[in-house]
Amino acid sequence: MGVDERAPLFLMGSDKLGRDIYSKVLHGARISLSIGLVGVFLSLIFGTILGGISGFYGGRTDTLIQRLIEVLMSFPSIPLWMALAASLPPSWSPLVVYFMITLILSLIGWTGIGRVVRGIVMRLKEEKYTEAAILSGASNSYIIRKHLIPGATSFIIAQATLSIPAMIIAETSLSFLGIGLRPPL
Repeated sequence: MGVDERAPLFLMGSDKLGRDIYSKVLHGARISLSIGLVGVFLSLIFGTILGGISGFYGGRTDTLIQRLIEVLMSFPSIPLWMALAASLPPSWSPLVVYFMITLILSLIGWTGIGRVVRGIVMRLKEEKYTEAAILSGASNSYIIRKHLIPGATSFIIAQATLSIPAMIIAETSLSFLGIGLRPPL
């Protein structure tokens, strides 16, 4: 590949201090992907539970949860992330900051998944098998757990897959502004 036998091979070159850029990119990608996956997993839990409750019960519960979603979605994302991330004390270790930023991003990012789950649950609630389960005396938690959530799984997976890049971009934006993850992470 054009290097001497004893010279190190840097696939993406090296920085001014002679450190391999490729290994630094791999290390940074590992952190970003883990924030994306963990954050989307937490958002998936919040959104599935609250969206399922909202779509199944309707009425005041639905109205309350939908107004909460609308309030969270009405704030501009980046300033809200910045305000919450800037409130983290600088004395915390990088690992605690990592988990708190993941939690902040997932507490704000569950709204899209919650709306998707609500719509699907409202549609599936009108299906014949759900009505049969209601007429046979099945409990609400059984109907949600065994009929509605499995019926919505494909949509939930698609929404979660689309949310991973958004979560990674949010974390990267905070780090770029200096209020996200700090070196050495």
